[in-house]
Parts: sequence; structure tokens; C-alpha cells
Amino acid sequence: MEKYILALDQGTSSSRAIVFDAYGQTKAVSQKEFTQIFPKPGWVEHNPMEIWSSQASVIAEAITSIDINGLNIAAIGITNQRETTIVWDAETGEPVYNAIVWQDRRTSEFCDCLKRDGRTDLIRSKTGLIIDAYFSATKILWILENVPGARQKADEGKLRFGTVDTWLIWMLTRGEVHVTDVTNASRTMLFNIHTLEWDKELLQLFGIPESMMPEVKSSSEVYGYTKTTLFAHEVPIAGIAGDQQAALFGQMCTEPGSVKNTYGTGCFMLMNSGERPIMSSNNLLTTIAWKIGDTVNYALEGSIFVAGSVVQWLRDGLGIIRSSSEVEALAASVPDNGGVYFVPALTGLGAPHWDQYAKGSIYGLSRGTTAAHIARAALEGIAFQTMDIVNAMQKDAGCTLKELKVDGGASRNNLLMQFQADILGTSVIRPIVTETTALGAAYLAGLAVGYWESIDHIKSQWGVEMEFKPEASQAQVEDLKEGWAEAIRRTLTNKQ
Repeated sequence: MEKYILALDQGTSSSRAIVFDAYGQTKAVSQKEFTQIFPKPGWVEHNPMEIWSSQASVIAEAITSIDINGLNIAAIGITNQRETTIVWDAETGEPVYNAIVWQDRRTSEFCDCLKRDGRTDLIRSKTGLIIDAYFSATKILWILENVPGARQKADEGKLRFGTVDTWLIWMLTRGEVHVTDVTNASRTMLFNIHTLEWDKELLQLFGIPESMMPEVKSSSEVYGYTKTTLFAHEVPIAGIAGDQQAALFGQMCTEPGSVKNTYGTGCFMLMNSGERPIMSSNNLLTTIAWKIGDTVNYALEGSIFVAGSVVQWLRDGLGIIRSSSEVEALAASVPDNGGVYFVPALTGLGAPHWDQYAKGSIYGLSRGTTAAHIARAALEGIAFQTMDIVNAMQKDAGCTLKELKVDGGASRNNLLMQFQADILGTSVIRPIVTETTALGAAYLAGLAVGYWESIDHIKSQWGVEMEFKPEASQAQVEDLKEGWAEAIRRTLTNKQ
């Protein structure tokens, strides 16, 4: 009987299930969007039960589409939107509040208080993170302080917290398993990335009982077995990695200094820094790349909050395109940006600026500006933000970027990828399989159960679909960089 690996890719705007074969090839894909909830400006929520139901439905669709069942699945790997925070009742399994999404900014003022209280160095030295509403800790605290009865239940040990991976495993095992892995734990602002434990001092600082927290495991081991009716037979759940770390692994960036950038809802660049954490001096994050066996790999990360979602805004907010796929043709209908720069700080600015109060801006408008110029500036804004992170990363790591591996939905946009190569002055490499996030989770699960024998075995499957090389003149690039620097200067607030 032929066996496969099932990867669950639970993202910010959709849930997906992908079936991979032993050659790392996609055999089946199912995807379902779910509701984005915006209760107030700057607030972003998801319904945890809808996350689960959408994920369950795509699992069923993917496996039935190729007529397989649980007996054909060697293991399940899970990758997920990180930092998104779910708190539920340990006895009933009912969420006490909606999932507070990583993009949510409601706790920004509390983060400011922590900075004023001099907590920055403490949190950074333990977690590798800067203080920001992006991470899970302040989201958990908000739920405990604002949901009636939540604080009392938490103190009585009756509540459970999880990032989305933890929530899915809880549902798949019917509440038998409450775990996460080191990659997701390292995004909570509560996990000590040196001792690999929940940090008691930080839990106390945020007033979060340790009984809420999941057990932290490696990224590649058997955590438990499915108990749901989705599968007639128990299937091992054997791989977990937050989406960006999963993409780093799926791109086979296993050597120190190798870099990938994922162009999704946001943009996330990670550099493998090997078995030692590099603490950034340039406003990047230090995070755990993965743990396999007893070996931990670390990464430097730059996070851009708005990337592909700026195209959704052009579609839904401005109405200048009918579907996201139209943006490349519209942007390509003009030879350049016409002096227009789009800083897409629609949910604040991430690395390396970390200005949570910044608002999106379009700079350089004139009577000659068209929808095409704005579309082109929106795409270029993604590449410029990536450039800022590359510059910071090179300073921290003390090395020059040789090539950038890319993945994610917007990496299929050739105009954007060519502009990225031009503005960086380096090769941009797109792999044959761009589903690298799901593939990374599949590889981690497959390694745990012996489906793939080694990382070297997996590396032989990775191939290049297209390489973009710099074509623009140095003078063009310098002019563009100057325009972007001015647009950023005008966008940043003085509240940081």
C-alpha cells in the first residue's frame, strides 16, 4: 500500500491540506478561506471553531480526492500562522474568546508601558524578541483581563492556551494532547530560547498561570495519534513548525547563512544561524528555526506585517483590480512607478523599524499618477521592505547575502521577483515546489516516522524552477532607494 504524508497548513486567511508523496511531489491540495473579523480598528480575530471546521473539511476533501484513507497516511505534519492566540476551557474544549490574530494591535499601549518600565532587555535576552503586540503574551493577558470569569478559571487551572498548532492537535486528539513545538513556543514572548522552557519570571510578569501552557516538544517526533472521525484509523501527528520556520526547512536552508523569504499575507525572511542564537543589534528577531533530535537550530528573522495583503487591499479597499491575479499585468502596464512609493504600514511597521503606530502612506502622487502606478508601487513596497531587512541581517550576521530563496503566493509574481533581484543586487531563486511551508511540515513529520531516512535524502528532491538575476543599472537602483528612504522617513511616527 502506497503511503503519503499529510500536511496541514493553517494560515492567516485560509486552511489547507496537502498530500505529498515520497518524492516531495504534491498529490492533492484542498484550500478553504475563513472569516476575518475586525471588531475595531487595529483588532483582528478569527473564530477558533471555524479554523478547526475549515481545516477538518479540507483534510476530508484532500484525502477523498485521491481515494485514500488513514491507512495510507504515514504521518501528519502541521504548520500554522504563528503568535495567534487561542484560550479555551480545559473541560469543555470551548474557546473563551475568538482567536486574537498575530496582526492584532490592541495591546500596543500595554507594550509601551513594558518598554517604559525597562523590560526590553529582560525580554529580549530571554526570548530573542522585541516587545510588541505581535507576540502571544500580551494577547493572553488581554483575554484573562477582559473576558468575564477568565482570570478566575485560569487561576483554578481550568483554561488552556495554544497557538494554532496546539489548538489543531487538541481537536485532532479530542483533548488528549496539549503540546506545541519549540518554534511556536519561541514566538510567545514567554519561552526562554536558551533553556528551552517556559520562563517563570516572564509568566509571572504577564500574570499567566503555567497550567495554561502546552508541553513543549521538538519539531519532529510523534506527539500523539488522531482520535477524530476524519480518519477511520489512528494516524501519528509527527511534525510541527510555525509557518516561517517550516518554509525555511522546506527550502532546505539547513546550512548557517542560508536565507529564505516567504511572500504571504506578510513577508518573513529567515536566516539559519546554526546552533547558536545571534542576538540582533539591528531590530531583527532571534528565534528557533527547529529542533530535530537533540539539536537546536536558531534563526534571525525579519517580519513584514503587510505584503500579499496589500494586493487584497487594492482589490477590496480601492477596487482597482477585480482579482489578486490581475495586479501583475496592471503594474507591468507602466514602465516604472512614476515617482510613487507605497509604504504598506496598514497594521504598523515591522522589522527593522518596529513602529506600531505607523499608518500606510502613498508618497509622490501627481496628476499623472494612475491606478497602474499605485499597483506597481504596492508591489515594489514589498521588495523595498525586504531590502531593509536584508541590510539589517547582513550587519548582524557579518556576511553578504549570496542568494535569496523565495516562496509563498506572491513569489509567483515575476515582476515582483525581478524587481526584488534588481533592488537587492543578488539572485532570487524560486523552487519548483513553492508549497515550501507545507512541504517543510511534511518533511519534519516524515523524518520522525522514517518515511524519509535523512535530511540529505530530502535535499536531493529540491530543485530550481526559475532564477531572477539583477538587470537594473546601479543609477536606477540608487534613485529608487533614495525615493523609498524618503517615503519611510515621512511615514515613521515619533511615538516609538
